[in-house]
Amino acid sequence: MSIVKRKNGSLLPANPRMLFDDFFNRELFNWGNNNFSSTLTTIPSVNIKENAENFEVEVAAPGMEKQDFEITMEGNLLTISSSKKNQTEENNENYTRREFSYQSFQRSFQLPKDVVDEERIEAKYENGVLRLIIPKTENAKKQAPRLIEIQ
Repeated sequence: MSIVKRKNGSLLPANPRMLFDDFFNRELFNWGNNNFSSTLTTIPSVNIKENAENFEVEVAAPGMEKQDFEITMEGNLLTISSSKKNQTEENNENYTRREFSYQSFQRSFQLPKDVVDEERIEAKYENGVLRLIIPKTENAKKQAPRLIEIQ
């Protein structure tokens, strides 16, 4: 929430009803939870680590299988997407029950130019976590500090 100065010089809205409308239209018990998109679908949490040799990306996606994911690298844009569809049907004498669900997500990450060795990227899905190892090129790896002699 940001403070906005209104035209009438007050920090409160000209119409007090707007204050209450704003208050009740907020998700009061969901402060800071960024795992929901504007369509109210969940987006998996992602951890990104960098060390001298590579980048490591971990995507929390329990209940998926490795064939549910698609990972693409276009230029220096890494995109991880998934879609999963479940459908069950039960037929009895008096009724038919059909249930289905569909879930999908897509996350994209801009990687530094000329830093990633695209040919050696590895991905593994295990225990609900998709793990990517993105090796750096030899030129991008941090080299040990060099001592410069003062003359």
